[in-house]
Amino acid sequence: MTENDPICPLCLRPIPEGVPQSLHHLIPKLRGGKGGPTVLMHHICHKEVHATLSEADLARTWNTPEALRAHPRLAKFAA
Repeated sequence: MTENDPICPLCLRPIPEGVPQSLHHLIPKLRGGKGGPTVLMHHICHKEVHATLSEADLARTWNTPEALRAHPRLAKFAA
């Protein structure tokens, strides 16, 4: 882990090199987010986002890192 490691926008922890990671489209590609903003997340955090919320909910309401952190289940997961 180094001070230059990216920070996961869900759990706010560093993402060290070699740790599974993935890009999350803040607005799902199938809901108009193709080419839109993405954030780098721990793969496990990304999986939890998609296990918790539908693509419609992600596009409509939960489409910022701040909103994702405010979701009750995701907040508990990330704590």
